Amino acid sequence: MKRIIFTGGSGKAGRFAIQHFLDHGYQVLNLDRAPLNNPAVATLLTDVTDSGQVFNALSHFTTDNPYAMAGWSPGPIEGLVHFAAIPRVGIVPDNETFHINTMGTYNVLEAAVKFGIHNIVIASSETVYGVCFAATHRDPEYVPLDEAYKVDPMDSYALSKIVNERTAQAFATRTGADITALRIGNVIAPEQYPDFPGWFTTPERRKRNMWSYIDARDLGQITRLCIEKRGRGFQAINAVAGDTSSDQPSRALMAQYYPGVRIIGDLPEFGTLMSNRLACEVLGFQQAHFWRNEVPKG
Repeated sequence: MKRIIFTGGSGKAGRFAIQHFLDHGYQVLNLDRAPLNNPAVATLLTDVTDSGQVFNALSHFTTDNPYAMAGWSPGPIEGLVHFAAIPRVGIVPDNETFHINTMGTYNVLEAAVKFGIHNIVIASSETVYGVCFAATHRDPEYVPLDEAYKVDPMDSYALSKIVNERTAQAFATRTGADITALRIGNVIAPEQYPDFPGWFTTPERRKRNMWSYIDARDLGQITRLCIEKRGRGFQAINAVAGDTSSDQPSRALMAQYYPGVRIIGDLPEFGTLMSNRLACEVLGFQQAHFWRNEVPKG
């Protein structure tokens, strides 16, 4: 059986991504500070900011550990997915957001490569483009925002994600590991689709994330495709849907809220303003969940 280790799997994004891996024949070990309510998944309560805990947690399943959880035995690990983090600004003080996110990522990457796990996915963020959590309104230089766009945010959360990308790149260069940093858009769990009609009447509420979204189940697909795509070294890839979360045409949104911002290339009527081209072309991502099929009718 294919096996992966997943940090932060008890969160909104993680629980659906883990289920996607289970549905595709993987066995998953979850490292989190809270248990995951999924009987098919073992959770080892772990603080990723503590290097000793991370090394010990990985040793449970990569070495001959007599205390490993029931149902597990030593053997090869297919990959590691690192989602554990403070998920946005305003939850803890800014310096704590930066500390937890950067040290947690460093500890996980260091332990993974030293235990011979060289196929890794880390959660980066759409916020690295500097629009979402900017202190004031900020126009992007162009849309759709792609992975070549200059990243220059001003908040501690996005800054931590950029540091994490550089950390991942350093480990990939040093060790030859395949590490993908997913710049994840606003994650939508299935139970959130009833919120969409309210967003349609107030499109300015989602202006700062460029109306991007990604269904949590589709994020699971992208994450699995990263694990199964070898030989790429380090790469940052946007993880977003191919459409926006608005019922207004994309060019109309830009004309009203970002007038004068360049639109690069062909933009479908409701096309995403944060490019997912690499996810589709490099990973083979095929969006399965569209809000138009999920939002309750009437």
